[in-house]
Amino acid sequence: MEMELAVGGRVAGVDEAGRGPLAGPVIAAAVILGAQVPAKLADLLDDSKKLTAKQRLAAFIALRASAAEIGVGGASVEEILRLNILHASMLAMRRAVSRLNPLPDIALIDGNYPPKLGCAVRCVVGGDALCLSIAAASIVAKVVRDRAMARLAVRWPAYGWEENAGYATALHRSALWQFGPTRHHRMNFGTVAQLRLGLTIAD
Repeated sequence: MEMELAVGGRVAGVDEAGRGPLAGPVIAAAVILGAQVPAKLADLLDDSKKLTAKQRLAAFIALRASAAEIGVGGASVEEILRLNILHASMLAMRRAVSRLNPLPDIALIDGNYPPKLGCAVRCVVGGDALCLSIAAASIVAKVVRDRAMARLAVRWPAYGWEENAGYATALHRSALWQFGPTRHHRMNFGTVAQLRLGLTIAD
C-alpha cells in the first residue's frame, strides 16, 4: 500500500459506506495520512469489510489520535431518492473532501467513477486494499455510518439497525413486512419498493 508515496503531494483517500442498505444515509470520508504513517497505525488499516467491528473501532480511534486529516460528508435518504445512490455517493464524497482545508492536491477514489471535486482525481479499483489512505477512509466512513444507524435504532428498534446498519438481513426484512417502512428507508430500493403499495409508513 504505497500508492500515496508514488503519487506525491497532499494525497487524500476517499471512500464511502452505505450504498447497499435499505435504510439510512450514505456516508463518505476523505483522509490525508501524510508522508510518514506510523507502523502501528499502518498495521491497523485495511479494507473495512475485511475487519471486525472491534478492529474497525481500534483503527478509527488510532486515526483520530494521529496526525491524519479527516473529512466526513453524507447524503440523506431524500437525496438518495432524488439523485439515485450513485450520484448521492458522489455528493457525499464531495462534501467529505470539501471539509479538508486546504484541499488535497489529488484524491484517490475507491472505484471507477470519479466525482467532481475541487482537486485532481484518480480512481483506484479495489483501492481500499491498495492504498492506506483509502483503507483509512473506508474505516472512518463505516464507523461513522454504523454509529448513525445505531442512534436511529433507538427510535425505531424493530428493524435491528444497531446490528445490521440498515442492510437487508432476515430480521430487517421481517420487520419491514410486519411494520412497513419508516421515513429513513430508501423507498426505491428492492424489498422496500415492493412494500410501497398498501402499507403505511411508520412514524
